[in-house]
Amino acid sequence: MDNNSTELWRQQKIKQRAIFTARQRLPYEVKIRRQALRAWEFYEKMLSQYKDCHVSVGGLDSITLFIWLHSIGIHVKGISVSGIEDSSIQKVHRALGLEIVRSYKSKVEVLNEVGFPVISKKIAGRINALQNPTENNKTVRHAIVTGECGAQGHFAKNSRMQLSQKWLKLFGGYENENENVNYGKPDSCIKISNECCYWLKEKPCDDWAKSHNSSPYLGIMASEGGQREEALIEHGCNYYGKTVTRSAPFAIFMRQDILQLALDMDQWYHEHLELFETLYHAQPYGKNKDGSLKEYVPLKSIVPEIYGTIDKKVNGELFTTGAQRTGCSMCGFGIHLEKRPHRFDKLRERNQKEWEFWMYRCCTDKKTGEKFGWGRVLDYIGVEWEDVPPVQMTLDDFM
Repeated sequence: MDNNSTELWRQQKIKQRAIFTARQRLPYEVKIRRQALRAWEFYEKMLSQYKDCHVSVGGLDSITLFIWLHSIGIHVKGISVSGIEDSSIQKVHRALGLEIVRSYKSKVEVLNEVGFPVISKKIAGRINALQNPTENNKTVRHAIVTGECGAQGHFAKNSRMQLSQKWLKLFGGYENENENVNYGKPDSCIKISNECCYWLKEKPCDDWAKSHNSSPYLGIMASEGGQREEALIEHGCNYYGKTVTRSAPFAIFMRQDILQLALDMDQWYHEHLELFETLYHAQPYGKNKDGSLKEYVPLKSIVPEIYGTIDKKVNGELFTTGAQRTGCSMCGFGIHLEKRPHRFDKLRERNQKEWEFWMYRCCTDKKTGEKFGWGRVLDYIGVEWEDVPPVQMTLDDFM
């Protein structure tokens, strides 16, 4: 690719991002109307191809998406690998009548066989490439360490493929001999990977979709950043690719939009309990062993307990009083960016025994037979975890 073509490609990327950003700044009511059209476009497109649609549900965002689609007349099945979620989220999943899908590997198997999900998906993937060198990823490894790309990267210099110095100092040592550098690397038992979600939920859900000839609605937003942001800006809300077809109606939503919609959908849920009672009774867990129907117990709120409640600050900003984001209890993506008490501190508050297991005993060093866990990884990347962080006092403590 010549310089003119490279510059044109860059300008197109800049324009693409500017258009997307403008859409993110639309008023809430306009976004809701616009994204409802996008959701219906996807649904009708799938019907025209004799395919079904479903919602892949996890935390609050996709819970909200599932109910919202029903509220605009798109009555599709919801599925979830519910077992990897917090128990309060599992409770909501069942009350909404979601079909439960099983993981292909347990969390312990993922950490031992695949690697630890830490820092970010993008960076973990690059560290994994350094830890698993092949002739095929030689050019990629060179770019990760030096920033120099080959033809696929338009021969860029100082590209974003390069790890920052912070992470090169800790993980770049696998290429010391090849690149004539002097970086560090962790103990051989510490494997890093971005494939945790693949084994726990992505592949099981993808396989379910293929076996049911169905394409997913996903509750993902570009405002979450990272690889999701890049993919949504490039491909838009609805994407019809050769191997991937999906709809992300919330692509242009910001956090405030999701929280407001969650409040709106909580009300809609309680006004349409008969719909969700029917979905609940259609699932195996909605029936007794003799086939009779179990009593349906409505949710007090569609917001799982782990999030607390959705409250409003003095300036009108909505927030969750508990967890801001949720995921697997053993996930470490973004942990280095969190202030204490971070997610593992909060896990200790909720469940001391589970915290001890993930911190100290979830993995086995194949060379020594020694048990270890997240603690060893957090120590290596400089994240404090073993001490109990001080609790910040508030005015309520003195009232």
